[in-house]
Amino acid sequence: MSNTIILIPSRMSAERLPGKPLLEINNLPIISHVVKRGQETNLGEVIVCAEDKEIVRAVEKNGGNAILTSNLHRNGTERIYEGINKLKINNLDYVISLQGDEPLIRPKDIIKLYDLMVKNNSDIGTLASNIQEKSMYKNENVVKVITEKKLENNNFVRAINFSRTSLSLDNPNIYHHIGIYCYRIPILKKFVNLKQTKNEIENRLEQLRAMDNNLKIYVALAESSPIGVDTNEDYLALKKIMEYKS
Repeated sequence: MSNTIILIPSRMSAERLPGKPLLEINNLPIISHVVKRGQETNLGEVIVCAEDKEIVRAVEKNGGNAILTSNLHRNGTERIYEGINKLKINNLDYVISLQGDEPLIRPKDIIKLYDLMVKNNSDIGTLASNIQEKSMYKNENVVKVITEKKLENNNFVRAINFSRTSLSLDNPNIYHHIGIYCYRIPILKKFVNLKQTKNEIENRLEQLRAMDNNLKIYVALAESSPIGVDTNEDYLALKKIMEYKS
């Protein structure tokens, strides 16, 4: 297995739902649920890269590892890059960046992404799922990805575009983007040293910086679509689902 690490960028100051990493489900903070999903993959060490001491303390209290990072980062990718530099781990091949607000992401989907990255020697990879409800096409909280061709169980397809805004239902290759990335280490370094693009800033999507600079992003099909926590309504819905399952 290639030398891989899983990093989870996290901060308390989310615009729509401040403090969400520490909101509890089954008496465990959301961020700690995500740590557990990463650990269940057995792909490598799992570490939270946090902007706030409260997150570091909560993660460590619940048996996870975390480090404190700067509060000046513009996105999660810049935060995990600082994390790699602070950790001083040699000979890393890949880093997986997990979204800290998707505690239902399936470990086997993370493993699938990693396996396809290695098999195809790709630079950047991510996940997407089928869109289940038409309302998602117009929901700006749901990031959509358009791919070159149809996603199937074991293919890895190049992304053409990412968007928050409404997309035409006539395009057959539109999927719900899931907030996870896998980078080859040299490409991550290249990405964070690129200037933000107008496209990225206007759409509030950091992956567009990569595409604007001809860095190819490949997409694998996830079996399920995890619920991200963007609003209090999302949190209550997720809490209900996870506490019912338990």
